[in-house]
Parts: sequence; C-alpha cells; structure tokens
Amino acid sequence: MTTKRRVQQQPAFILHHRPFRDTSQLLDVISRDYGRLTLVARGSRAARSRLRGLLRPFLPLRLSWVISSDLGTLTGAEIDDTPLTLNGDVLLSGYYLNELLLKFLHRHDPQPDIFAAYRHAVTQLCRTDDPAPRLREFEIDMLRLLGYALNLEFEASTNKLLDADEFYEYRVEQGPVRVARQHGTMVFSGSTLQGIHQQRFDDPVIQRAAGRLLREVITYHLDGKELKSRKVLLDLRRANLVSRHGDIDGVPASTHAEPH
Repeated sequence: MTTKRRVQQQPAFILHHRPFRDTSQLLDVISRDYGRLTLVARGSRAARSRLRGLLRPFLPLRLSWVISSDLGTLTGAEIDDTPLTLNGDVLLSGYYLNELLLKFLHRHDPQPDIFAAYRHAVTQLCRTDDPAPRLREFEIDMLRLLGYALNLEFEASTNKLLDADEFYEYRVEQGPVRVARQHGTMVFSGSTLQGIHQQRFDDPVIQRAAGRLLREVITYHLDGKELKSRKVLLDLRRANLVSRHGDIDGVPASTHAEPH
C-alpha cells in the first residue's frame, strides 16, 4: 500500500487499544468496508483531547483516517449509533468476540458480512444476561463466512443425513463420522448435532455441546493458540464455583465449569 488514501465516516468498532508514545494510542479497528486495520490516534490520551472516552471497544463509531502504509492515522471519530454498555461476564464475552476477530481476520481484507454479524452480536449481548447463545451464533456465522463452515447435517463418509439415534465423532477436516462409542471430546449424538445446526441454544444440553464442539474447531483453526479472553472467563467461573461450593462432590470445580 503506497498511495495515500483518505477514508471518511467509515462505520467501525475498536477491537483493542494500547498507549503509544506520550499521549497517543494505537487502535486495532474493524471497519465495514476496509476490514481490520491499525490506526494511530495522535494526542487522544491528552487531558483536553475531544476523543477521550470515545475511542473504546463496543461503541459504534464512524471513523475517518488517512493511510499510506500498513499503519494509518485517525483524523476523526464520532458516535454512529446508541452507545452500547456491556458489564460483567457479558463484557468479557465481548472481549472474546474481539479477540476472535483479531486472531482470524487478515489486515486490510474487507469482510462486510462479518462486520454486520459482529455488530449484531454486540447489540444482542447488551440485551442479555446469558451471553453463551449469542457467542455460539457468532462463532458459527464467523466460521461459515471465513470458509470454515461446520457440517452438521450429513455423515462425512456417506453424505447421508445424520441419524438422531446414532453417535458421531466430529472431525474438523471431514465432519461427523459414525462411531460405536458414545463418549469422547468430539463425540456427539446425531440429535445433538442437529440441535446445534438448528441453533437451539435455549436447550442447556445443546448449548454445552455447541460450546465443546466450537471450542475444539476454533482451537484447530488457530493451530492450538490459546485465546486469553476464554482463559479469563474459565478462570472466573472456576473461582466462582469454588467460592460458592468448594470442591463439588469431591471433584474440583474446574471439571464442572463450562466456559463461554
């Protein structure tokens, strides 16, 4: 990228920000039409900056910038819609979505459908105390839009519809493969895989199974790299279980906790 380009009033969200030099910030941004990029917000941490408090995650923004290399310079920012507020577990779930985008999206690769799915997911997170269903929906959409769609309808080797009464091992590069056993990290009943396909996440059994499946699929596509936000969520849930119950039936609470 060698030609200087000016972009005006682009719908965007800030995924992450960090201090840069004395009073500036580096912003990791997802924009609707230009994908993920990094911008310098010069002077934005100064006491009198008009941008103080505005450049934060989960706030729908319209950003303007100039860019002539991999790093752009922010030239303007304003709120694009009603401010969104996330708290507690929901806030951590929002950071998990942000980390997914930072890990999966390439710089300067426009993904308007993923931007729309992210905006919808963040809006829905603001309206719920149970973020897990919204996270599962976004994960499935994101994987599909990136070309990693889950096969939750057909047996991999025969292309036959899944049998609700049979059990399948989900293999990431193939899909469901019928097996004789009923237990295993990636073993699910046909009815459970059908429920995940139908996104019946109001059913706690389907919701937990979807979390287990998607955790493994996402880890596979990240080459085993750990998501920091997921670890924080899991550690907090473990701590909450221990503080309320200690060890549960003689088994450490960590084996009972299901992270988002």
